[in-house]
Amino acid sequence: MKTAVLLGALLLAGCASAGPSTTISATPPPTATTSTAAGMPASEPVSVEVPRIGVSSTLIPLGLNADRTIQVPPVETPMQAGWYDKGPTPGEVGPAVILGHVDGDKAAGVFFRLHELVAGDQIQVVRKDGTTAKFAVRRVDRVPKDAFPTQAVYGDTTGPELRLITCGGVFDHAAHSYVDNIIVYATLVA
Repeated sequence: MKTAVLLGALLLAGCASAGPSTTISATPPPTATTSTAAGMPASEPVSVEVPRIGVSSTLIPLGLNADRTIQVPPVETPMQAGWYDKGPTPGEVGPAVILGHVDGDKAAGVFFRLHELVAGDQIQVVRKDGTTAKFAVRRVDRVPKDAFPTQAVYGDTTGPELRLITCGGVFDHAAHSYVDNIIVYATLVA
């Protein structure tokens, strides 16, 4: 899979600051997946909706910075979410990743309420081919950035999955970044 190649060098940038990025250092084993669906063909995602928390955003492609950290949407536009374009597209087999800010530019961000999601909540990703990938939340984790679960987030899966990621926890003023990440794990249901 595409993601396996990047795992060793992949780093996650700070979510809501223009400050320094945070290195992913922990790699716990991936969680078991419940989906064995064949998945959808590749198609770039256009937008994401999370009805329970009022999220509706177009998606911009995000790659890697020169220092191997993941790009994040501009902090000056905190309501903009982005899709990590080096991994599977939402609906394909594997873990598609969407990132958004918890806040920025002195305003709440697109994923400000991400921590409120619970198992069963729905996430919809509209794709360029006109289809919609529908996911159900399996779990929501809050993890310290210095123990980011790289393998669980980016490692290969047996079915189509989605990860939504933002910052959380306490804001470290010296580092200009939050100390934790909120990670939503979801599985394709339709």
